[in-house]
Amino acid sequence: MDVTAMAGNGVMAVVVTYHPDLDLLAQVLDSVCPQVDHVLVFDNASPDPGLGQLLAQPRWSNLGVIYSASNLGVASAINQAAAHARGNGYEHLLVLDQDSLLAADMVAHLRQALSSPDAGAARPIAAVGPVFVDRRTGEVAPFVRIGPLLNRKLAVAPGEQVECDFLISSGSLVPLSVLERVGGMDESLFIDNVDLEWSFRARHQGYRLLGVGNARMVHAIGDRVYPVTLFGRRLSFSLHGPVRLYYMTRNRLLLYVRPQTPWAWISQDIPRVVLKLAGMSLFVAPRWQNLRAMLHGMADALRGRGGPYRR
Repeated sequence: MDVTAMAGNGVMAVVVTYHPDLDLLAQVLDSVCPQVDHVLVFDNASPDPGLGQLLAQPRWSNLGVIYSASNLGVASAINQAAAHARGNGYEHLLVLDQDSLLAADMVAHLRQALSSPDAGAARPIAAVGPVFVDRRTGEVAPFVRIGPLLNRKLAVAPGEQVECDFLISSGSLVPLSVLERVGGMDESLFIDNVDLEWSFRARHQGYRLLGVGNARMVHAIGDRVYPVTLFGRRLSFSLHGPVRLYYMTRNRLLLYVRPQTPWAWISQDIPRVVLKLAGMSLFVAPRWQNLRAMLHGMADALRGRGGPYRR
């Protein structure tokens, strides 16, 4: 099959932006606009006037923009984009972060995976996602199957597909019909773990998630990378600032009580939260702000409080 012939085929992409690097965003739009029918930039109240000037350039003829007056979060942006896509007759939504660079045939390969012969199997596909390479370290991120003690990290070769337990939101291609049945993104989570919660919910309802080896994307997780050498092996950890640590801590605890959250993931994640609390408050600056943000997140989770960060 000629995958390049499937580049559009009813696909709308949403790029969610918040204080983006304008040069990098231009590269992202250059990479996605030729591959889909329409691109919607949903901007969460970025103050830089240069953003409007960039997005007004005529070089992206299939680009539309929604400027939100306030930061509504990633989940709300995706849900509003899905409603826009559905209202304009598109069949699929491609979700992208503002720093995700697509290989020239990424969307076509994702579309091919959705239309493969086994796509109509007893357990239908909820979403497909690409292999992504971290732009700062060059590391290829594996797909994950959650185990009772340890996760299985699955590398997928070109030409292969692998079933996984969750997909990151950026790069995911979702049929709008599936999104309607499973439900939209949980806006109470605002930003972090929105993709994790939706993946768990989709699998709980009997859907599959697939990682596609032929589909490739360059992406970055976290605000910065912290290199560590353990037993002679060089490792890299993605780090976030205090506000993101608040969301990550709060939202993970909120997921513990959701019926669709796998017990295997919860049993693994509780030690991760404890270790992150210790590591970020003892060894990574700004230590006091990190500790305070994570404790704040825990307190809000115990109250069942979602939504945007409140000081």
